[in-house]
Amino acid sequence: MNWLTEFVRPRIRTLLGRKEAPDNLWHQCPSCQQMIFHREFEAARKVCPHCGHHMRASAAERLAWTFDEGTFHKIDLPKAPADPLKFQDKKRYPDRLADTRKKTGMEDAVLVAHGSVGGHKAVVAAMDFRFMGGSMGAAMGEALVAAARLAVLQRAALIVFTASGGARMQEGPISLMQMPRTTIAVQMVREVGLPYIVVLTDPTTGGVTASFAMLGDIQIAEPNALIGFAGARVIEETIREKLPPGFQRAEYLLEHGMIDMVVPRGELTPMIGRLLGLLRVAPAEQRAA
Repeated sequence: MNWLTEFVRPRIRTLLGRKEAPDNLWHQCPSCQQMIFHREFEAARKVCPHCGHHMRASAAERLAWTFDEGTFHKIDLPKAPADPLKFQDKKRYPDRLADTRKKTGMEDAVLVAHGSVGGHKAVVAAMDFRFMGGSMGAAMGEALVAAARLAVLQRAALIVFTASGGARMQEGPISLMQMPRTTIAVQMVREVGLPYIVVLTDPTTGGVTASFAMLGDIQIAEPNALIGFAGARVIEETIREKLPPGFQRAEYLLEHGMIDMVVPRGELTPMIGRLLGLLRVAPAEQRAA
């Protein structure tokens, strides 16, 4: 028995205090199964350095990555009715909202902030799939209208990062009414000659795709993002044909003229900045008239 290693060293560690290693030092890529060290994972903005797979990001991360120097000002969003239809499935809708708000730290599935992107004024709305699948309810409609009004007020570009499973079933027809409502919000921005840029991320489906997500002056998508309205299985059963490989993926939509470009996440912010310069968006230091 070695008394230095068996007795002295454990005794010293006890006196000095043992530092517990965090359990999230490594992340496994769901595509190639490779392990990624957490610092490398964060530096790559949740993109696998081995295979290039783009993992899902939160709304807060989107804002931090997009605005110059990660500096922005979030806005308070209008409150929507808490449970307009008194909906209940396995859990009451207010209880489901409360649980999701506790887990995500968000009031609903979208954050809106303003600042500068590439030195140009911009209002950014970022959706978060963690909040009930990024589903669109009255709160999201209120958020998009508020973002559009702020963009008009500041003479700034409106940029939206989409991530959604579609309409929020707990709000039924109220959710469906957000499709024309968000379309009107986009039109408010266009009527004053301001650009509206959409960044489609994985996944963007359902009523969001059928409304504001596909109305951008410029449509950008992240690599391999799932983008569509109905699910592939539903489409196959409806048309009774086998869908082509890569159907509803970003690259397929680009090839068929549905979007303008597919941009890796690391190049996304510089690309948006260049586009705002080409579209002659006012510099950030220039105040609204």
